[in-house]
Formats: sequence, structure tokens, C-alpha cells
Amino acid sequence: MAWFQLKNPDEVISPSLLFYKDRIENNIRSMISIAGDVDRLVPHVKTHKCGEVVKIQLQQGISKFKCATIAEAEMLADAGAKWILISYQLVGPNISRLFQLRAKYPDIIFSSLIDNEKSANDLNEASIAHDFTSTFFIDVNNGMNRSGSPTDGTILSLYRYVTSLPNIAFTGVHAYDGHIRNPEFSERKLATDEAYDKILPLLDLIKNDAAGEPMIIAGGSPSFTVHVLRPEVFLSPGTNVLWDWGYGDRFDGQPFQHAALILTRVVSKPTAGIVTIDLGHKAIAAENPVESRFKLLNLNGYTVLSQSEEHGVLEVGAEAWESIQIGDVLYALPYHICPSVALHDYASIIENGEVTGEWKITARTRRLTI
Repeated sequence: MAWFQLKNPDEVISPSLLFYKDRIENNIRSMISIAGDVDRLVPHVKTHKCGEVVKIQLQQGISKFKCATIAEAEMLADAGAKWILISYQLVGPNISRLFQLRAKYPDIIFSSLIDNEKSANDLNEASIAHDFTSTFFIDVNNGMNRSGSPTDGTILSLYRYVTSLPNIAFTGVHAYDGHIRNPEFSERKLATDEAYDKILPLLDLIKNDAAGEPMIIAGGSPSFTVHVLRPEVFLSPGTNVLWDWGYGDRFDGQPFQHAALILTRVVSKPTAGIVTIDLGHKAIAAENPVESRFKLLNLNGYTVLSQSEEHGVLEVGAEAWESIQIGDVLYALPYHICPSVALHDYASIIENGEVTGEWKITARTRRLTI
């Protein structure tokens, strides 16, 4: 029996998210083993958005976490995390929500990102209004061009400016290099090193400023095994907890197991050679071309022709079409697990091939209580 097959699939509706608990636990252990020191890990929770996974990480000694939303931060706090970086630059009402978080969880450290003077001023003014000193990281754009301060001379003036403000306290530097996805390690390392070198002038200024050693959080899952070679860097893998088809087939040197699938069923055989499953783009991430959204682990020789909201249409050979029955269970490995998880309210928990419970994907929503 294959690792992914359920002994009791009739207990699971379709389409439905499956979490394989032993594989999640193994992936967390592998993260710790690669890091060498559990205190270096600041894993991102955007992939699983689930308090039970956070509790497993806490049990294994991980104490610091990253997230992207206020809801994820609240989920982390409820699960028991005490140090949380919201790795996002907060704007509008999300700034006041940050202070509501702090009021609800006064014993937890919440930090956020800054990459420009206006955002620094906004956070400082809100901190003054709440009689609080907010901690922050400078977000650095070292090549991804999504967020972060440019690594030219302006980042040095930004550091000088933000450290002059009275009610915000500089904690460290955040440098995400998610654009680096070279499959071969030596090429990935070269690109990661070149990107990291761009932040060295800022680090030199900080060290010369007698402000102590800054906390440097760098990279994500693809560059995890590169940044581990820098003892001064804190590591921030995220997808590694669940792993997916997109990363699993791409990067060498990452010993992680696929730990999340979507269970789907055959719902129709509308014409010869065509099989329809209940796996539409409301159940699995659809940002990639249709042929790169999922891989069926227990069906060979198929082509994904199309997807709509609740249907996935496959073309199969004549022999396969004859043997496939309405109601047959198929197991889909998502190409991109993070947004796929966010489409489901719950995950069925699988242990030794059996469904043993379900975990709520708590932070898939944008708002919990705050």
C-alpha cells in the first residue's frame, strides 16, 4: 500500500485537504537537523496556517516564527508562540490591528517590517499614541523587487532615519530572496551569495553604529540550505513543513517529504477518453498553467485538459478509461501547496493510513478576532 493511500477514504469528503502527521513531524525534524541549532529557525507559517502544526514546532524547540498577516500572528499567539515577526509592511487599519494584538497578548513580542520613511513615521506616530515602543526589521530588496528598501545608498540613510525616531526600535534586517530558484545547489548558492552581498554595506553601518549585532533573517525554503552556511543568519523556511510538487522536483539537497495532498474523486466519464474529477480551482491553487497545478499520484498516462471552479477534466487512454469507475479516489499533489491549503477550512489528519481527526486551517481567513 502506497504511503498516501487511506484505509478509510470513505470518511473523507472530496475534494479535501489531507495532512500526513508523521511526515510533517519528520519535516520539522529535518529543518532542525539542517539548521544545526533550533534557535536559528524562524519558520514562516504561511504554508500551513494551522495552530496544531505550530504546537508541534514548539514541542520540538522552535521558539521564533514569521507570518504575513495579522490573522496568522493571532493564530501563532493562540498556539503559544512568544516571538512573532509579521514579515509585512503594515499600512492602513492593519497598523491599529497590530496594537490590538499587543493589547490582547501583552507578553508576546510582535515585530513588523519597514522599508521607507513614511511607513516608519506612521508606525512611530501610532506607537507614540499608544505609549509603546514598537520593534521592527528593515526590509531589504536584494533582487526580488517585491518589497524592501533598495540596496543603494538610500538604505543607509533609511537606517539612520528610522533609528532616530523615538518610539520604534530597530531589531534587525529582513532579506527575502524568493526569486532565487536554481535547481542545482552550486548555482543556487552563487545567486544567493550575490544577493546577500548587497546587504553587507548596511550590515557594516549597523555594526559601526555601536548598536550591537543586528538580527539577520534571510531566505526562504529554496535558499535555506545556502544560508545555513552563514552562522550569523537566522533561517526562515516555510514550505518545507508540507513540501509540494513545485519544490520537491526542483531543489537538490533538501530531504523533505510530501506531507499534504488533496483527495479527489471521479465524478463523471462524459465521453470516451475523458474523465472528470471534483478538483476544480476552488480546491487547489490555479496560478500556474493547468498542466502544472497538480500531479495525481495513483494515476498514470493522463493529461489535464482543463479546470473550472468545481471540475478537473482529464484525458486518459482507452484502457484506463474503461477501468476507471465513478467514485474512484485519486490523490493530488499540489504544485504550490501554500495557496492550496488556504482554500480549505480543515485538513483531515492521516496517521498510519487512517483518518484520525481534523485540524482547522485557522489563519486562512484575514481576520480572527482582531
